[in-house]
Amino acid sequence: MGITAAFMLPHPPLIIPEIGRGEEGQIQKTIDAYEEVAEKIAAERPETIVLLSPHQIMYADYFSVSPGKGAVGDFGQFRAGDVEMEVRYDVEFVDRLCFLAREQGFPAGTQGEREKRLDHGTMVPLYFVNRFLKEYRLVRIGLSGLPFVRHYELGQYIRQTAEQLGKKTVVIASGDLSHRLKEDGPYGYREEGPAYDSRLMEVMRRGDFGELLDFPEDFCEKAGECGHRSFVIMAGALDGMAVTSRMLSYEGPFGVGYGICEYEVKGEDAGRRFREIRECRERERIRKQRETEDAYVRLARRTIENHICTGTHTEVPDGLPGEMYDRRAGVFVSIKEDGRLRGCIGTIRPVQACIAEEIIHNAVSASTQDPRFAPVREEELERLTISVDVLGEPETITSTAQLDVRRYGVIVTKGHRRGLLLPNLDGVDTVEEQIAIARQKAGIGERESVELERFEVVRHI
Repeated sequence: MGITAAFMLPHPPLIIPEIGRGEEGQIQKTIDAYEEVAEKIAAERPETIVLLSPHQIMYADYFSVSPGKGAVGDFGQFRAGDVEMEVRYDVEFVDRLCFLAREQGFPAGTQGEREKRLDHGTMVPLYFVNRFLKEYRLVRIGLSGLPFVRHYELGQYIRQTAEQLGKKTVVIASGDLSHRLKEDGPYGYREEGPAYDSRLMEVMRRGDFGELLDFPEDFCEKAGECGHRSFVIMAGALDGMAVTSRMLSYEGPFGVGYGICEYEVKGEDAGRRFREIRECRERERIRKQRETEDAYVRLARRTIENHICTGTHTEVPDGLPGEMYDRRAGVFVSIKEDGRLRGCIGTIRPVQACIAEEIIHNAVSASTQDPRFAPVREEELERLTISVDVLGEPETITSTAQLDVRRYGVIVTKGHRRGLLLPNLDGVDTVEEQIAIARQKAGIGERESVELERFEVVRHI
């Protein structure tokens, strides 16, 4: 036994008749598909349902698995408090999953639960399932701010757990699609909204889950999606499995995309080990990239590897370009893993004797002291992409018209508070976005007056 089927399901509260009060008829295709799925799950007669919810507690670097023997919930926040449900958790499954994660140093477990009551991302799918199936145990898991590939890895642990326990298991990936499909939708319209939904539904229709890992995170954010990480965990739970995939419905009349797909497990398929395939591709890409790195990036990488692996300080080596010995400048060292920022620390103006020493100092800080991230681990080193920005002298400007998000970085200052954002960053497309992020980094409110400076950089990759 193990995982026999998986389902991608949305969670619009108005689909519940007591909440929709007639409006649910506008998503009748979703309702019809939901009822079909619920009957299929009941026919599977699973011992365990693993439900992945975006509205469970979400931490930046940890996956929360609901602890205890069970939980209750209702739709009171949607003015339907009389619609209640109670679930019993599969304690054995949770214990084994957390053991596997702990054994491998994977950041998942039962710590940090802040709200025991069920969230609507859990209750909407179960509202339909419970009409046809009563005897099952639930495993409820939240998402995290970690890269997509780590969500896929969690799915692999879910599969291992189901197989080790020999439990017939169904996975439900709860999640809506874009919330930015229409001007009168909950978050307005952005072109990324329908683009995301079209691309995502094609991937899910084909069951080609490897492509889920290639969606740029800034694209997903601009699309206002809800369930991508749920879908990636589900994909990981089906890693290495042959599946038949079927799209049952898609619609978005309220400005939010609702998609339903089903996946029936048919055996093993080594060609569908998508994480392994992607990691091989990434290792080869980074290997080729390392062959073309210039002296600035090579020094930053060598510094990081020495510090992480041995704890030793890197001395300025011989054979560098003369500028790195002779010139002083502010330097930023940026680290990415799987296309996602992993650390970035720098100096606006020089504090070391030369550029080489500035790189060494900031490379150590970027890899171990960026407060947004845990220190880089040794096993991550081969997956890192590193860039070094050497800053030009900042100049004061009087208008945002003097900025260019591709050419200039920006510094915003209010008293002792100062925020900087580098130029030409993925996902930052306008001067307004650039300034807003710099303000946020400095803790400066959007209505506070600020002094503006711009600077150019030489980016080494």
